[in-house]
Amino acid sequence: MDPDLYPDLAAAGGLAAALEQAAAGLGADLVTERDARDAVVQARIATTVPDRKPLSVWIYAKERGFGFSGWSRGVELIAGYTEHLEDVVRVGVAWGEGMGLRELHERFPFLHHSERAEAHERGPAAEVELQWRLLHEQAAEAPDFPGFRLLVQAAHAAPRLRQLYPFSSHWVLGFTGRTGQPSKVEVVIAPAYDGRPYRVRDYLHAGDGVIGEASTAEEAVALAIAHLPADLGPAIAGTSDPDD
Repeated sequence: MDPDLYPDLAAAGGLAAALEQAAAGLGADLVTERDARDAVVQARIATTVPDRKPLSVWIYAKERGFGFSGWSRGVELIAGYTEHLEDVVRVGVAWGEGMGLRELHERFPFLHHSERAEAHERGPAAEVELQWRLLHEQAAEAPDFPGFRLLVQAAHAAPRLRQLYPFSSHWVLGFTGRTGQPSKVEVVIAPAYDGRPYRVRDYLHAGDGVIGEASTAEEAVALAIAHLPADLGPAIAGTSDPDD
């Protein structure tokens, strides 16, 4: 930490201590969670909202600035940057009290949140719906890859897959039962391409775990559905991490 950029942090003994001092000066109720390894340049601001992780805060090395990020159930809801320590305190208090995303942005214009974050706030069904819409848009923007477009259409037409959280990586379509990351991948389908058939797999990346091949997108979808656990229902919020 450069003491010329952060004289207040240097005097306080680190970021966590400086945040607590700034909060006291503002009359704000703020609690930091310290890690002895990084308390000088990083800190976490505690929250009382069960679904929200502590707000992560860090400093920039070459210019004075504070970055922060707030996560909930495996999804980043807010991110931002400010030059003022007091702003970090105010954001931390609002985040910890459960303030909604739109109100957070209105109160703190330097905060950013994504369309997915807003969907997350509405619930897992909204996240799933948004993800399907984005996949349809991705397919429409790749007219030279009809195998992917046909696969997205066939998968979305199947109720059992339509209720899961879909994602795409290198044109491979995957499905999970949770909307956050990390999450267990239930099944993936690689689209037909350059004379190769559709391929249904256990794993995202090519290699072991091939379940079977199919000549059409509909056949591949049927094969994937047959591989799903019988009790797998609509996607739920959260991750596969037991500590989430």
